[in-house]
Amino acid sequence: MIKRNLLSDLNKHLESKEITLITGPRQAGKTTIMLELKKNLENEGKKTLFLNLDIEADRRFFNSQEDLIRKIKLELGESQGFVFIDEMQRKEDAGLFLKGIYDMNLPYKLIVSGSGSIELKEKIHESLSGRKRIFELSTITFEEFVNYRTDYKYENRLNNFLEIESEKTAHFLKEYLNFGGYPKVILAETIEEKQKIIAEIYQSYLEKDISYLLGIQKTEAFTNLVKALSHQVGNLINYSELSSTAQLSEKTVKNYLWYLEKTFVLERVTPFFKNPRKEITKSPMVYFEDLGLRNYSAGVFGRVEETSNLGSLFENLIFFLLKDKIYFSPANIHFWRTKDGAEVDFVIDTHKQLPIEVKYQSLKCPEMTRSFRNYIEKYKPEKAYIINLSLKEMETLNTTIVYFIPFYEFLGHQL
Repeated sequence: MIKRNLLSDLNKHLESKEITLITGPRQAGKTTIMLELKKNLENEGKKTLFLNLDIEADRRFFNSQEDLIRKIKLELGESQGFVFIDEMQRKEDAGLFLKGIYDMNLPYKLIVSGSGSIELKEKIHESLSGRKRIFELSTITFEEFVNYRTDYKYENRLNNFLEIESEKTAHFLKEYLNFGGYPKVILAETIEEKQKIIAEIYQSYLEKDISYLLGIQKTEAFTNLVKALSHQVGNLINYSELSSTAQLSEKTVKNYLWYLEKTFVLERVTPFFKNPRKEITKSPMVYFEDLGLRNYSAGVFGRVEETSNLGSLFENLIFFLLKDKIYFSPANIHFWRTKDGAEVDFVIDTHKQLPIEVKYQSLKCPEMTRSFRNYIEKYKPEKAYIINLSLKEMETLNTTIVYFIPFYEFLGHQL
């Protein structure tokens, strides 16, 4: 089994009365991690109940709150217990349903999961305000992937392994950039198996999420849009061009983009700006939640080294590494670009700004682009990062400390 870093945070939250809400892409491993939590609790002698709304026999207990409570009391009695509810998005008005049970102040802790559901992400958020904590389970991260592929031998010293075993590091990186992090894809032994699994995941997404949510019978235009976006990773999005490519109106393109984001396919990144006359203010960029799905959409699954996309895919990987680092903070990730073409890949925006440049290169010596220097001279951040394949160095530009840091060392680095 592939160990998930989120498990420790989830274990800690089991002690809270709040509902534990696990969201994320389809087939990212939510059911698996819930079963792991259940097993751990049972090993401690705790009472548990697992219900799955994908199973017809379980679904009948959700006809009313009273039906569910009767079932819980039957299995757990009147004392403390832990109730796992998988695929909660199958229940209409899931937020109000859970709110009613939570407000009864029963001695049961609720751990709930849901995939790619607008209901779960939007309506449940409002209904359960102050009553839940959301944990987003992504597909397997690069760190989790390498730990699994090395049989957890270097789990507590992964940075050392990645630094010393440079050839293996390069191999693992290219494998991950090619196939992404869906658990079943990683566990498949042949490229043919991986190809079949990623195709099934994508088809399931179209059938279960998009056709249902948008009422689309013919998904060809939607698929064309996803394909067009897969070639735009790390580039400014031009709605007019996308509209023409996918043969959709601009309004529909924006609507579909919103759904793609809410169903964990991609994420939009907006520009950082303080001078609207000179800096880009509106056009976003997109990054895919999973590189394997991106590559499948682009028609290059398993063979991206044959293309010139490795740099943008590496940038995509770093984006989600940054997202993990700021997940429980109020910070936001932006990019910076001027109308003259100067750009910085990422700007972490809190009360301060932290610029980050990504280089899919083994830098031999510290070097900064003119754009990066311009940003530093303009905004005077305390520190900045240039994430690359191998160089570890430190430079000072005016009053800013610029850290050149290998991506593998950045895995465990605190911003």
